[in-house]
Amino acid sequence: MAKRDFYEILGVAKNASEDDIKKAYRKLAMKYHPDRNPDNKEAEEKFKEVKEAYEMLTNPEKREAYDRYGHAGVDPNMGGGGFGAGAGGFGDAFGDIFGDIFGGGRGRGGGGPQVYRGADLRYNLEITLEQAAHGYETTIRVPSWDKCDTCHGSGAKPGTQPVTCTTCAGHGQVRMQQGFFSIQQTCPKCHGSGKIIPEPCAACGGAGRIKRNKTLEVKIPAGIDNGMRIRSTGNGEPGTNGGPPGDLYVEIHIKPHQVFQREGDDLHCEMPISFAKAALGGEIEVPTLTGKVSFTVPEGTQTGKTFRLKGKGIKGVRSGYTGDLFCHVVVETPVKLTDKQKDLLREFERMTNEGGAKHSPQSKGWMDKVKDFFE
Repeated sequence: MAKRDFYEILGVAKNASEDDIKKAYRKLAMKYHPDRNPDNKEAEEKFKEVKEAYEMLTNPEKREAYDRYGHAGVDPNMGGGGFGAGAGGFGDAFGDIFGDIFGGGRGRGGGGPQVYRGADLRYNLEITLEQAAHGYETTIRVPSWDKCDTCHGSGAKPGTQPVTCTTCAGHGQVRMQQGFFSIQQTCPKCHGSGKIIPEPCAACGGAGRIKRNKTLEVKIPAGIDNGMRIRSTGNGEPGTNGGPPGDLYVEIHIKPHQVFQREGDDLHCEMPISFAKAALGGEIEVPTLTGKVSFTVPEGTQTGKTFRLKGKGIKGVRSGYTGDLFCHVVVETPVKLTDKQKDLLREFERMTNEGGAKHSPQSKGWMDKVKDFFE
């Protein structure tokens, strides 16, 4: 089974800081730690996966290699050769690791120009909360490279041909002796291609390819959350010297919603109710992402009271259950009253004051605390 992306495992963006990576690791390590999940093989495997991702991404050298070459850049088992003094030696070790993995053996032992995997690309896609909750299909336009129609990909002016680089003899690599070590590096003249183009194609400037845009279909899974990424394999930048292309990562950004705030798989909303409804109680309607629902608020409901509607939140991408909707009551004070309404409220105030603390238990308790404070 192909290994998952380290950033995806930790749930962080590719440009995440080391602190963000550590925070994500601590959270997941506590969740899947074997001590908290005895005899749970799935949790044990996830813990190992999270630990490996953390160790790789908090090591600057390994993270740089991973960002450039993917899993192959940090997997010691995918290399070859060795650091011995025999045939190949130190230089060939680099040829094995960066040649075989990304070019099917090209460049190994000086047999041809080095090939490199293309860089990954990121596309920021903004969607609504409803689209995130229910899933969504759309199309995006991303930069792409096509073979130049004028030179048919050779990079040379029509009627001419590229010639073998005399500096590296077409290998794309040159060796430099430094004491006991022989170091192999990219040819500075042909930049690893092994070819020189005396007369570049005017249409593509010698690159052999033209930059264009292409349209891709993107399927957003239901329950996706802000900051999550979707990988589109092979739709990144093209590789160098025939190397494989990179990947495209579509990063999700959810627009602020006018009613709901999302917290994991749960939703929260403020629910304004009238002074009379709060005092007398009664049935009210509230919106959800799947339609309106009704429930009864009890008599004497106060501002700040929270009602939980089970299963009215969002079912996350990796969740086995649907979150809840939390409605937070806000008692609305009436404004722009008529003279008659004001008179009625004054009469109401007089009558409640005559009734004593039984009508306003919170005010009575608060006044007692103030009295104790000053005494």
